[in-house]
Amino acid sequence: MSQGGAGIDLETSLGYLLKEASSALRAAMEAALRPLGLTVTQYSCLELLAQRPGLSNSQLARGTFVTRQSMNVLLQAFERDGYVTRPSEAPVGKALPARLTPRGRRSLEKATVVVRSVELRMLNGLTQDDQSHAFRLLRSMVRSLRAENV
Repeated sequence: MSQGGAGIDLETSLGYLLKEASSALRAAMEAALRPLGLTVTQYSCLELLAQRPGLSNSQLARGTFVTRQSMNVLLQAFERDGYVTRPSEAPVGKALPARLTPRGRRSLEKATVVVRSVELRMLNGLTQDDQSHAFRLLRSMVRSLRAENV
């Protein structure tokens, strides 16, 4: 415990351990994706578009945990480099729905292999039951925190 007893004991804080795990996972994913010329955010964007074609800039920003401005810059670069397409005019409202191109799909396929290898390394030593239990616990924590903010 910290001096004075008012602080959080980082050795036993679940929140601190989750942040440490998140940071370690992100660093491992960034290192694995770097040779492919991708960041975790770029990979996440490609994965979201593969699973939900036509998402808007705002939806992609929320799904990848970045600002709308950052996502707009990323999408512009992806468009320029041929990974995604967006219409020149919004079909409805102001949103420009993005879709993966064949080049974007090929890049995603390569990235998925390295991301899976990182996840398998993270789960090394855990049984299937351990993994299922951890998933349920983490999902419950997310729900509890989001319920507080409603």
